[in-house]
Amino acid sequence: MKKYSKLLRPFRNAWGGVTSHKLRSLLTILGIVIGVSAVIALMSIGKGAEADILARIQTLGADLMMVTPGSQMGAGGVRGAAGSSVTLTMEDAAAIEQETDLVTSVSPIFSRNLQLIAGSQNMNAQVTGTTPSYVPTYNLSTTSGTFFSDYDYQRGSAVVVLGATVAQTLYGANDPLGQNLRLGTIIVRVIGVLAAKGSVSGSPDNMVFIPLSAMQQAVAQQRTARGEQVISSVSLKVKDVNNSEYIKQQLTDLLRTRHRLLASAANDFTVTSMQEVAETVSETMATTTMLLGAIAAISLLVGGIGVMNIMLVSVLERTKEIGIRKALGAQDTDIWIQFLIESAFLTFVGGVIGVVLGWGAAYLVSNVWSMHTLVSLDIVIMAVSVSVAIGLFFGFYPAWQASRLSPIEALRHE
Repeated sequence: MKKYSKLLRPFRNAWGGVTSHKLRSLLTILGIVIGVSAVIALMSIGKGAEADILARIQTLGADLMMVTPGSQMGAGGVRGAAGSSVTLTMEDAAAIEQETDLVTSVSPIFSRNLQLIAGSQNMNAQVTGTTPSYVPTYNLSTTSGTFFSDYDYQRGSAVVVLGATVAQTLYGANDPLGQNLRLGTIIVRVIGVLAAKGSVSGSPDNMVFIPLSAMQQAVAQQRTARGEQVISSVSLKVKDVNNSEYIKQQLTDLLRTRHRLLASAANDFTVTSMQEVAETVSETMATTTMLLGAIAAISLLVGGIGVMNIMLVSVLERTKEIGIRKALGAQDTDIWIQFLIESAFLTFVGGVIGVVLGWGAAYLVSNVWSMHTLVSLDIVIMAVSVSVAIGLFFGFYPAWQASRLSPIEALRHE
C-alpha cells in the first residue's frame, strides 16, 4: 500500500498545485484550448469535404472507366488535355464493346456546349449525344418520364432528357415533359428528367442528353481521314472493380493496335477509372486537411509558450514551498516530476476542453452553413496527444528549474 501511495504522491501534489491556483491554471490552459479547438474544427471541415466529394464521385459508380482522346503525357513532359485530340472514334467504341472482356456496357459520347432556349428562359449547357447504354453505365434513373430507347437512337429521334439542374433552371416548378426545347439549331421534345446526382465534376445534373444519331443534326460531327466519326469519349462499366487494371491494359493494347501506334510512340488516348479519380481526390484533400491542421497547430505552439511562461511564474511563486519540501527530504526528481505532471495535466485538460469546443464548432458549421464536417477518432486522439506532448515539452524547463533550487536559498525567499 505504501508503495502505491509513494507512486501517487507526485500526482496528488500536482493536483494540489493546480487547484490551489485556479485562475493561473485557467490562463495556462487557455492557449491550448484555443489551439486544440481550432485543429479539431478545421480538420473536421477538411475531412468532411473529402468524404462529401468522394461520396459524390461514388454515385457515378466505382466500376466506371473512361477513355478520352489525348495522351497523358505529351512532348516535353506536358500533359495533354482530355478531349484535346481527335483520335477517338465511333469505330473504336464498337471495337471496345466487341473485343473487351469483363465489361457490361459501353457508351460512346459526343458532347458540345450549346445554348438551350425554353420559352423566355435560356442557358448554356453541355449537350451529350450518346446511346441508351449510358443509363446503366452511369447508374442513372429518371424522376419523371424516361430515357430515350434503342428505337429513338436508331431513328435519330429529336428527343431530349434533362439533368436535374437544367430542368430546374429552364422550367422551375413546371412539368417539362412534352415541352419543346430549342437546342442549338434544332427543336427537340423533352421526354425525361434525371434524378439528381450531386454537384461533382462531370455530374449529369448539368447536362442534357439526346441520341448520338440526333446529335449529328445539331452539331456537325468531325470525321477522321478514314471517314470514321470522331467522338468526345467512351465510358464503360466493368463487371468487377478488382479487374480494373487488367481491363485498362486490354483497352490500351486494343486502341494502340487500332491507332497503329509504334512501340516507341506515346498513347494518343487516356484510360481513367473512377477508382483513380477517387484516390487522387483523397490524396489531395488529405494534404489540404493536414495543411489546415498545421495552420491551426501554430496556435498550439503559442499556447505551449504560454504554458512555459506561467509555469516559470508558478516556480517563482512557490519557491518557499519547494524549499520546505526539500528540507523535509524531497529529492530533486520528486520536485521535477511534480511540476512536469502538473504541466502535462493542465495541457491534457486543455486538450479535452478544446476537443469539446472544436466538436461544437464543427457541429455549428455543419448546421448553420450546411457544410459537411467529420470529427474522427484519429483527429481527437492526435489533438489531445499533441497537447499533452506540448505540456511535457514546454513544462520540462520550469520543472528542471524548480528541481535545481537550493533548499537553503529557497527557504530564504520572500
